Amino acid sequence: MTENLTKETFLEKVFNFEENKEWKFEGKKPALIDFYADWCGPCKMLAPVLEQLSNEYEGKIDIYKIDTEAEQELSAAFGIRSIPSMLFCPADGEPQMANGALPKADLERVIAEVLKVTK
Repeated sequence: MTENLTKETFLEKVFNFEENKEWKFEGKKPALIDFYADWCGPCKMLAPVLEQLSNEYEGKIDIYKIDTEAEQELSAAFGIRSIPSMLFCPADGEPQMANGALPKADLERVIAEVLKVTK
């Protein structure tokens, strides 16, 4: 099940950018974060794919969603200029950003390569 994040839950579960200048992942397992908006067509097409991945990788990665309309400060903090945009946060190492509605196979490849997680 994907989980919607607010700024408050993002600071707690992903990265507290108010306290840390350098990236410091707060999560217990790797995360995929989808920056979306309700009016965005490609975002709507991506939503069921993320739900599938959430079920297939249950217990191995967290999949979060951030509504860019409601959480404009988070969008600005990550320089989100187009949606959907996805932030891949490995347990160790730097996060990586991907733009656009990636096909499921591409998402699985990024999860394997960046998050170092397999099904």
